[in-house]
Amino acid sequence: MRASAVTSRSTDAARFLVVGLTGRNLVALVSLDGRGRETGRRSVARDVLADVLGGAGSGETTAPRIVWGDTARWYRDILARGRRVERCHDLRLCHAILAAAAHRPGGVPFAPAAAWSVASHVPLEGAPDALFEIDDAPGSVPQGIDDALAEFARQLDALSMPGAGGLRRLVAAESAGALIGAEMTAAGLPWDAVAHDGILRTVLGPRPPAGGVPSMQAALGARVRELLGDPAVSLDSQPKLLRALHRAGVPVQSTGRWELREHRHPAIEPLIEYKKLARLASANGWAWLDEWVHDGRFRPAYVPGGVVTGRWASSGGGALQIPRSLRPAVRADEGWLLVCADVAQLEPRVLAAMAGDRAMADAARGADLYAGIVERGAVTTRDEAKVAMLGAMYGATSGESGRLVPRLRRVFPHAMALVDAAAATGERGGVVTTWWGRTSPPPSHEWRALQSHAHSADADPAEEAIARRAARDRGRFTRNFVVQGTAAEWALVWLADLRARLRLLTAAPGTPSASASGPAFAHVPHLVFWLHDEVIVHTPEALAEPVAGAVREAAASAGRLLFGDFPIDFPLDLRVSRTAGKG
Repeated sequence: MRASAVTSRSTDAARFLVVGLTGRNLVALVSLDGRGRETGRRSVARDVLADVLGGAGSGETTAPRIVWGDTARWYRDILARGRRVERCHDLRLCHAILAAAAHRPGGVPFAPAAAWSVASHVPLEGAPDALFEIDDAPGSVPQGIDDALAEFARQLDALSMPGAGGLRRLVAAESAGALIGAEMTAAGLPWDAVAHDGILRTVLGPRPPAGGVPSMQAALGARVRELLGDPAVSLDSQPKLLRALHRAGVPVQSTGRWELREHRHPAIEPLIEYKKLARLASANGWAWLDEWVHDGRFRPAYVPGGVVTGRWASSGGGALQIPRSLRPAVRADEGWLLVCADVAQLEPRVLAAMAGDRAMADAARGADLYAGIVERGAVTTRDEAKVAMLGAMYGATSGESGRLVPRLRRVFPHAMALVDAAAATGERGGVVTTWWGRTSPPPSHEWRALQSHAHSADADPAEEAIARRAARDRGRFTRNFVVQGTAAEWALVWLADLRARLRLLTAAPGTPSASASGPAFAHVPHLVFWLHDEVIVHTPEALAEPVAGAVREAAASAGRLLFGDFPIDFPLDLRVSRTAGKG
């Protein structure tokens, strides 16, 4: 029997609604005003929570922001019941941001609580009821109402400090990302298992028995062994393969395709192709198809903020590593289409805006930043421009990148000064921040001990060389952190703005239902995929044009929100089709 709500005080005009457990079958809802003062409290049965929170986040401008310990755990049941939450504050994700920010010089005053310091979380498998059985789950944060209220109060205090405006925007974007990640898991990515099987058969040959090697992969392997003169070598064992290559006169240090292609030997090209087929068969072959695709959907578990820079990760299924060859299997339902968009050269554009480098912004005007770099005389070819820019962001000091990066310094001094300064900070053992204040991890105790010993009288030249190499490695990390992390912030804003715009679009009566997407998304356009700088929206055919407009408008809005009126473009390659494959 459903329990009725028991209200102790009024909940009108609440700014926040904090959610937490009070028992196995009861959830407390505590209303707070803008200063975090309690204005009302009630308890509801868990089976009415979806209706209560769905109503609280119905799109009204006065609706309170839902505050809970972990979006991935709380939101699943709400989505399964066909309801959605408009806005939230994810205490786990925000704790991680504030805890890191508190450790930097001049950071916000925030003492990290061990119970909330959970680096990552994977949504529980099984029935929605699992939400109320998580107290002993590995890696879970507290879910009780008292714990949630205490943690939220500490976070509000930190975010109210002068100079915390960037962090306030960051935690709002991070929490929006948590909602989107849960929604994409619930809706799933439309996937045609028959098309996937057809691609595998075309590329690999007929499906082999369990544990067998596909025929085309096996034939390539035999050809490679013949050309290497070693009929028994295991091509899947790097040490054994390296020894076989060395015996054949190929002096490589690794089996990466870029290094392999630097050498001339008849076995190189078939070996590269063999490795490609072997990866497809093991990572996205028939076993993957059987495990991950059901009822026309691939449903990975997204982990927002799963990388220290703020980029997402995924758990199971390799959602962020779907090969291009399988994109044609990503296929919209009947009467629906996919709107696919990716940003051209996102990170270099973000770097130009962060540094206020107008010369680089001018080069970025249009669809191809690398061509713009060539036009400004920094390098002579587009390939050189790409190599040089990647070297600038990842700290290359040797090879082709090392030769080209100094040219960028002459043409784009402000952008290069920003990443050079970030690298120098990292080499000294300092931390750096993104545009809105996400803070890089400090160096380990082992790193500090290594650097300290290298400057002591007891250090020998070999130890000094090891310490210098470790310092350069850390400098490359911090150099890239500021750019990649800020690009992740831009992307979060793009996603959050797009989600809000999509919620304003409704399909006409009679539109076919995307029932496999679940009750919350069966009749409305919805995000189904995200990869750093790429989105896919599943939409009724009649709404494809307004959805495409929303994708473009959200990208432009994200640029303005982060960088104001700085003249930087974020052009999109946008496609509308039945499948996600190009061409």
